[in-house]
Amino acid sequence: MTTAQIKQHLHNYIDTAGEAKIKAIYTLLQDDINKDFTLTDEQKAELDRRLINHKAGIGMSYTLEETIENARLALKTARTGK
Repeated sequence: MTTAQIKQHLHNYIDTAGEAKIKAIYTLLQDDINKDFTLTDEQKAELDRRLINHKAGIGMSYTLEETIENARLALKTARTGK
């Protein structure tokens, strides 16, 4: 299984897991989750490039509502395979 497949499988599991399982998973990962997050220089450069393109009207931009709907459709597709 690829890393992307594992991530998707975990996302699907977490979306449907009960409260006790979610708390157990969080407890296991809590230290990693709470570490300070720092972008690499490459990540910062990519975000800067995307911001410049966004301000120039280049590329795709979505409203919050469009993003939520796209996420719902992707989740439905992942769950049903359709």
